[in-house]
Amino acid sequence: MQQAIVIKIGSSSLTSSEGGLNRERIEFFASELASLHLRGCPVLLVTSGAVAAGFRELGYPSRPKQLHEKQASASVGQALLMQAYHEAFARHGIGVGQILLTRSDFVSRKRIHNAQMTLEELLRRGMVPIINENDTVSVDELKFGDNDTLSALVANLVRAQRLVIITDVDGLYTGDPRNDANARRIDRVTEIDEDLYQLAGGSGSAVGTGGMRSKLEAARISMRGGIPLFIGRVVEPGDTLLAVDGTGKGTYFDTTANSLPMKKQWLGFHSQPQGTVTVDEGAEKALVAGGRSLLPAGVREVTGEFHPGDVIEVVNVSHRTIGRGVVNYASWQLQAVAGLSTDEVQKRIEVQRMEVIHRDEWITLSTAGKVKDTATS
Repeated sequence: MQQAIVIKIGSSSLTSSEGGLNRERIEFFASELASLHLRGCPVLLVTSGAVAAGFRELGYPSRPKQLHEKQASASVGQALLMQAYHEAFARHGIGVGQILLTRSDFVSRKRIHNAQMTLEELLRRGMVPIINENDTVSVDELKFGDNDTLSALVANLVRAQRLVIITDVDGLYTGDPRNDANARRIDRVTEIDEDLYQLAGGSGSAVGTGGMRSKLEAARISMRGGIPLFIGRVVEPGDTLLAVDGTGKGTYFDTTANSLPMKKQWLGFHSQPQGTVTVDEGAEKALVAGGRSLLPAGVREVTGEFHPGDVIEVVNVSHRTIGRGVVNYASWQLQAVAGLSTDEVQKRIEVQRMEVIHRDEWITLSTAGKVKDTATS
């Protein structure tokens, strides 16, 4: 089966500014995705819009702020959203299936494996899986961060051909194009660094939760998993095909990374680190560029309480995260031998494995890099 395309559509593209579903827009997007599907390309849709679709039905004058009000709105809105999608795709002879996920589903390796199997079976049967966060039970402010992050995690899960995030601006700019006449669109990004994050702002919509910064975080996850990403506008018939084919109205994020096996996805994106280890420059280079294991000699600082088999985060001397791994030491053991040679470690403590983190239990998450092709006006 051909690799799938994951499409993410935000609340502002599906609802009116006052709330409630915009049926014409849903019909439009269903037609756009149907064109991909009928071309033989499997499609998964990650959709926002449940809270925005439901709060008017409950009599709220504006998008609610309280968690229980958001959850009630999502409960009503999710049914309305799926009904609208079902009817819109049915006009093209395409069936849909609903998948509701939470962050805890990804943390559990068994549960996310089950979700992966469900998605793959729906695709084999010619259906369009429609995925949303399960907002009625989410307690962490209804966010992953948001559905931008969810779409990147789903794209990794199914090893997608491309992730397309549809938004109300045509890509990433060097400034806010609404206020800065000199702002230029960035055509292509090869890697993400801190300077790029500085270009992104907060949420740009009254009915949505995500801004460009959350989309950059989604891009980081997607690119690390070997999945290229497009962020931009889809406003006219055929725009989605253009986005997938490489000539869309937006910014393309390219990657040379390979797709990640499920174990590495869990380690890098879903695991819960129990502590942090700071390493020196030599250890950072060995981990990131050399494909080596982390030894006690490279450890400079240990924070948190952890045990052998726990996941820990590794940061460099500038306190930037460079990766995660499964640790072979308890925190007290590592504190006792940090910076010591292997011979000295063996004299002081007993451990089953000498490596702090073996290279097979490690994933690099460093985002240092560059931007290219920033000349579009």
